Amino acid sequence: MVLQLHLLEREVFLSIWIAIFAVLALYLFGKIQLPHDSPLSHISVGRLSLGIVVMCFTIYLIPGVWGAPLKMISGFPPPLNYSELPNGLGDSTSKKSNSTLPEGAEYGPHNIVAFTDYDLGMQYARKVGKPVMIDFTGHACVNCRKMEDNVWSDSKVLKILKNDIVLISLYVDDKRQLPVKEQVISKLTGKKIKYIGQKWSEFQTLTYKTNAQPLYVLIDNNGEKLSEPTAYYPDIEYYFNWLNIGISRFKLKYSI
Repeated sequence: MVLQLHLLEREVFLSIWIAIFAVLALYLFGKIQLPHDSPLSHISVGRLSLGIVVMCFTIYLIPGVWGAPLKMISGFPPPLNYSELPNGLGDSTSKKSNSTLPEGAEYGPHNIVAFTDYDLGMQYARKVGKPVMIDFTGHACVNCRKMEDNVWSDSKVLKILKNDIVLISLYVDDKRQLPVKEQVISKLTGKKIKYIGQKWSEFQTLTYKTNAQPLYVLIDNNGEKLSEPTAYYPDIEYYFNWLNIGISRFKLKYSI
């Protein structure tokens, strides 16, 4: 995922898990035996109980192949937008085209239009006159996925993220190489910054004095903070109010 190679997308990942746990359940129920297992005359209560738990988990995973969010295991499988069909195998039209998106933007979690380059995102925000939410995140960040699956998915929060702000998602673990002209010397380590993720990690550390993800920052079109940044706090009402406070300050500042 950090290389964005799309070799193990969500559907494939879940199919592998389903196969593994289904075989494990059959083994626990005594339907499959390994060559060196002792003869099984009966199944103990503990083994039967564990088998039932594993089978229930396997059944829980199956709808995920068809686009179910699987909130109970948020952060462990690839996110919904990292899949061949983000809305599941039953929807052949779910792979949205990026051709109509602004330059530098793509469809992020829940089909939110997200920029992955700070400068391009800020240019677009000035053009449309909206505040910006910087989302310092990571492809391998479990807490980031939990926030997206359990907080961003709420209807009132999602409405704001889609309509009232410009989202800039900066992945600090992106291992793709930067263009040579952008490979500068780090002010923190004195070494050359070679990867996209290193660039955004340094930007976060120097600008906001922290390097933890997720970090959400609401700023105006000049890059000034509209409220104090917030981090991993999976409370829908808190996040909703935090967004509204920042947006209200933006509107007051620009008399919208």
